[in-house]
Amino acid sequence: MSAALENSARAREQTARIARLNDLARRAMGVACTAVATAGFRSLPEADQSQVRELIETFDAFTEDNDPHGERDFGSIYQLGDGRWTTERPRLREDERERVFWKLDYYDRNLEFASENAANPAITRRVLTIMLSDEY
Repeated sequence: MSAALENSARAREQTARIARLNDLARRAMGVACTAVATAGFRSLPEADQSQVRELIETFDAFTEDNDPHGERDFGSIYQLGDGRWTTERPRLREDERERVFWKLDYYDRNLEFASENAANPAITRRVLTIMLSDEY
């Protein structure tokens, strides 16, 4: 196997491992990652916050637009005019009451610097941030 093909295969394996670790982090917020929320998100009613967290935990609406690197580290949740929360983007902006983003970032074990290898959980701590879109 050529060095280029080997490097490409290694990069795909690393991306797939990061994606699996990110899926685990979302499904076990506060256990497999540190979860934080902005003041804007925390100002939403408790029921809305709970519904958004549940949608983040089960999020699978990844596309080329929101996941160009295949790491499954970002997503959007939408509140429709009738108050329902969904991962499906409304056709019209006017149909949307609120938009929440979630983002996973990778830090060293002391949360001081970026992780040297996000695919290695022994040296990486994941931080999941939940925010209103206008806080991004």
